[in-house]
Amino acid sequence: MCGRYASARKREELLAEFRIERDRADESLAPDYNVAPTKQVYAVMTRGSGGGGDAGPQDVARELRVVRWGLVPYWAKDVKIGSRMINARAETVDSKPAYRQAFTRRRCLLPADGFYEWQQVAGNGKTRKQPYFIHRADGSVLAFAGLYEIWRDKSVPDDHPGAWLWTSTIITTQAEDSVGQIHDRMPMVIEPARWTDWLDPANSDKADLLALLAPATAGGLATYPVSTAVNSVRNNGPSLMEPLATEPAGASHD
Repeated sequence: MCGRYASARKREELLAEFRIERDRADESLAPDYNVAPTKQVYAVMTRGSGGGGDAGPQDVARELRVVRWGLVPYWAKDVKIGSRMINARAETVDSKPAYRQAFTRRRCLLPADGFYEWQQVAGNGKTRKQPYFIHRADGSVLAFAGLYEIWRDKSVPDDHPGAWLWTSTIITTQAEDSVGQIHDRMPMVIEPARWTDWLDPANSDKADLLALLAPATAGGLATYPVSTAVNSVRNNGPSLMEPLATEPAGASHD
């Protein structure tokens, strides 16, 4: 699974990196080095200007929006379900009731500087979880494959500020290479050459979409142990991404 990640790039950087055509982010998020479920995050998606499914081709553009991490299906009766739906498995994302409609119609990319995973480490007769930070070795952005939903709070009128809730989930896949030695799952990363195909709302062919979710490889990724300070959601700041001075005893990654 992916339960924490870092997203520290400024809004202006993301607008340029993802070639955003419409900025729909209603706020600039502060750099977050310890993104946890239910937090507000940036998401990239392609939508019609009016937000509806009947928009003509000329209205469709790539947008940047702020969404909450933890998908709330449109049919959910309680938004609390979102805290349990932070990840969707690539192997079943097209068939699970909570995700299958979003998979065919509401796909997005979630920008990240890297993500954290925990490895079981034995030492001094005890077992503990050691956090690792995983990122692109060249420092470029990671684009996690995601889904988004728009949930309507029927207890308030349409024009109420809280009438519509935008949420998202990260698609995960089987981890390989050095990442797989730390944890067996990792976020599905979409390469820049496939961003347009993944985001295209007109593409609803399951076979084509599943082909974009090819098994992940760890090529180009760097991993190293970091402080257990990241374990607490109360801690934040760039120091969470700094490597430990020494390798933890019992670690078994390349």
